[in-house]
Amino acid sequence: MTLNELTHLIIGKAIEIHKTLGPGLLESTYQECLFYELKEAGLFVEKEKTLPLIYKEVKLEQGYRIDLLVENTVVIEIKCVEKLAPVHTAQVLTYMKLGKHKIGLLLNFHSRVLKDGIKRYIL
Repeated sequence: MTLNELTHLIIGKAIEIHKTLGPGLLESTYQECLFYELKEAGLFVEKEKTLPLIYKEVKLEQGYRIDLLVENTVVIEIKCVEKLAPVHTAQVLTYMKLGKHKIGLLLNFHSRVLKDGIKRYIL
């Protein structure tokens, strides 16, 4: 599966969840539902994936947690906010850089229409 096909599948599942549940729930609810849907689609998905932070010779095991990591390639950060802020973009890009992952999706489930709350990033 190409990266475009993979992200298309992920976005499709996220839209399906949003159409079913609508906006206004907790991030953890959408995270669990997306985790379930992607696993059911046969994808390898890790939830709350620990991303250690290494600064010089200091390794912090509990540096950060990626909401979902799909096929060890796509970083998914889930938000439920009125409006995405630059800090949300910085968060996804940092996770991608630290983990050496090629692609990231920022999904804001608080959007009235989910397609308006999706941002895709490529390194």
